[in-house]
Amino acid sequence: MLIKIKGSHPIASSDITAEKIYLERRKFLEKAIQAGLITAAGSLFPTTAAALSTHDGGRPLTNIRDTDYGKGLTPTAYKHITTYNNFYEFGTSKESPAGRAHTLKTRPWSVMVSGECERPGQYDFEDILKNHTLEERIYRFRCVEAWSMVVPWVGFPLGDLLKRFKPTSKAKYVAFSTLNDPAQMPGQKRRVLGWPYIEGLRIDEAMHPLALIAVGLYGQEMPKQNGAPLRLIVPWKYGFKSIKSIVKIEFTEQQPPTSWNISAGREYGFYSNVNPQVDHPRWSQARERILGASLFTPKQETLMFNGYADQVASLYRGMDLREQF
Repeated sequence: MLIKIKGSHPIASSDITAEKIYLERRKFLEKAIQAGLITAAGSLFPTTAAALSTHDGGRPLTNIRDTDYGKGLTPTAYKHITTYNNFYEFGTSKESPAGRAHTLKTRPWSVMVSGECERPGQYDFEDILKNHTLEERIYRFRCVEAWSMVVPWVGFPLGDLLKRFKPTSKAKYVAFSTLNDPAQMPGQKRRVLGWPYIEGLRIDEAMHPLALIAVGLYGQEMPKQNGAPLRLIVPWKYGFKSIKSIVKIEFTEQQPPTSWNISAGREYGFYSNVNPQVDHPRWSQARERILGASLFTPKQETLMFNGYADQVASLYRGMDLREQF
């Protein structure tokens, strides 16, 4: 190889990094690698801007009841849970919500309840919260595109909340809506989805004891990028089913529309159960990698119903899960 030498110092002295700054940079990189913000290979996960922004979930939540949910599972690091988010109201990239969700105002907050129930009305979030005992549940949480995480959610059973509104016998489904306010949620200025974001469950799914209304994680109030002040968690379904920043709950007799089914019905069905036997049209769902793991870490097999088959498989007895996906 021919190496051309352009003198002893081809770079101007003014462009050379000072030794002090260089050494400080080395210390920063070492700490960042130890913290998991930067891999040893030098790539950022997530991006530097998101990783270095503030992810304070707010005040610690108190009086959390201990449970056996997820005992033995190792939770994913807080920094990964709060910087890898699908929340299109704040942008379509995974790191956008962490950098942009500070515009969301979570107090005051209320939820409108309507439809086939005996106690419709506007319910203040603080009133909802004080009527339920909080508990921590460590759940496997399945993202799309072959990623999963284990999250210590803090919340209360969805069924306990819904019973408070006394659904009638006509209530076969329950629908949810996210806040629709482009001033607070700048991603809504783009028509990447129809706004507001809407989701739904069959009533027996919603009443299942695994379904959770989450108000926090890791013992703190819910971070805004994760769906503050309250979001849905259905651990046997894909994460996009777990609607964030809920402002409306409606009991319906007919199956409600859902955002992703409207946007791409061939790819996203109403049920959205984790089923490794049915591939997404654009990628396999048979294997996954835990968020934050090295890209060199072998993927693991995706479990049916995300590992909750013993608890929820009976909900779908007699259904064709390839057709009703």
